[in-house]
Amino acid sequence: MQIKPVALITGANKGIGLQIAKDLAGHGFTVLVGSRSFENGETAANSIGADAHALQLDVTDQNSIVAAAARIRNEFGRLDVLVNNAGISHAGRPGEFPSSGAASGLMTVASLEEIRAVYETNVFGVIAVTQAMLPLLREAPAARIVNMGSSGGSLSWNSIPGNSHRAMFGAYSASKSAVHAVTLAFAFALESTNIKVNAACPGFTSTALNNFAGTRSVEQGAHEAVRLAMIGADGPTGTFSDEAGPVAW
Repeated sequence: MQIKPVALITGANKGIGLQIAKDLAGHGFTVLVGSRSFENGETAANSIGADAHALQLDVTDQNSIVAAAARIRNEFGRLDVLVNNAGISHAGRPGEFPSSGAASGLMTVASLEEIRAVYETNVFGVIAVTQAMLPLLREAPAARIVNMGSSGGSLSWNSIPGNSHRAMFGAYSASKSAVHAVTLAFAFALESTNIKVNAACPGFTSTALNNFAGTRSVEQGAHEAVRLAMIGADGPTGTFSDEAGPVAW
């Protein structure tokens, strides 16, 4: 049984997920680096240090999720924080986002196969992993679940006529709107427990997800998720925020 609190971060072999893992390790957590490729996860874990461990986890594969939950229970005996970070902007066309990738993701032209692939990772993956980890999280003294949201999925913000992002509101943005709804659904269902569920907005961070077109560093992008992972008993649940405060749903 681990004495130190344990945090699982999905999609943590690179980008914001890796930075969140680094930051939480720096705050005294044992971090589990979730990665579809165990080898990539090992490389990332080794870059963090002795408090990081690779965990094979494909959020679109139920067998992988079940195996990951079993390994956490058997090897670590606890889970205190879950950060649902894994996400894709489009299905299998690296380098295409944000220009033609954004256009190809519009609901008027995106194939159902493309939309399903994005939702499978970004939405159903969040639900599947959270449900699988809930037995462990329920046993923790004060568990925290953090979902990576996006202002790009904000219905309020995108409803403003002058918002230029409206031209890019497609499968990815809609999937993040769904993540926000899923966050609230889990927060409400767990309101009577010691588990707090919140969504963090990383901002337009430079990662492979946007072909490194983002304007923020991964350190900046990880900041709010790390803060929400460590909030105290008086902290909120069912919120969506960035470093500046609440973000409109």
